[in-house]
Amino acid sequence: MTEDKEEPAANDPGEDPRDGAGEYGDDGAPASTEERLAAVEAELADTRDRLLRTLAETENVRRRFQREREDAQKYAISGFAKDLLSAVDNLRRALDAMPDADVTDPRTQSLLDGVAATERELLAAFERNGLTRIDPAGQRFDHNFHQAIFEAERPGTPAGTVIEVLQPGYVLHDRLLRPAMVGVAKGTPKPAGAGADGDTAA
Repeated sequence: MTEDKEEPAANDPGEDPRDGAGEYGDDGAPASTEERLAAVEAELADTRDRLLRTLAETENVRRRFQREREDAQKYAISGFAKDLLSAVDNLRRALDAMPDADVTDPRTQSLLDGVAATERELLAAFERNGLTRIDPAGQRFDHNFHQAIFEAERPGTPAGTVIEVLQPGYVLHDRLLRPAMVGVAKGTPKPAGAGADGDTAA
C-alpha cells in the first residue's frame, strides 16, 4: 500500500523565503554575528549623519528667515524716508536764505520760527525711527559716508578734512541712505626746491 504524503494545511504559510535575510554574506556564506552587527552599525551611522545634516539645514533656513524678517522690519521705511529727505533739505534752505539778523517783520519771524520747528520735529521723528543725519563739517573725509564734490586749498587745515557740507547725508540704522555731499581740503603744495624734510635746498 502506498503511503499518502502529508499535504501542508491550506492556512500554513510555509517557510518564508525572506527568513534569514541579511544572515548571509556577499558570497552566499552565512554572515557571522559580528558582520551583521557591523552592517547595522554602519546603517545607523549613515542614518544619524543624514539626520544631523537635515537638522543643520533646517536651522540654517530658520536663521536666514529670521534675519530676513528682521531686516525687512528694520529697513521697511527706507523708501518713505528717502522721499522725505528733499522736503527736509528745502526747510533748511528756507531757513538759511533768511538769517534771523535780517528779519525785521514780526510775521516773517513767526513764519521762520514755524519752519524751524517743523524741521526739528521731522529730524526728531527721523531719530526715533533710526534715521541719523550726517553733517561731517571739520571731520576726516570718509568715502563710506561722504561724496566729495570739490577740493580746495585751505591753509592750516589738514588735507582730507571736510571744509564744507553742501548737502547732509543720512544713515538708516547701519545702512547708508544718502551720502553727504562735501568739499574737501587738499594738500598745500610744497615750495619749489623743498626737500623731503621740508627744508629749502641751498
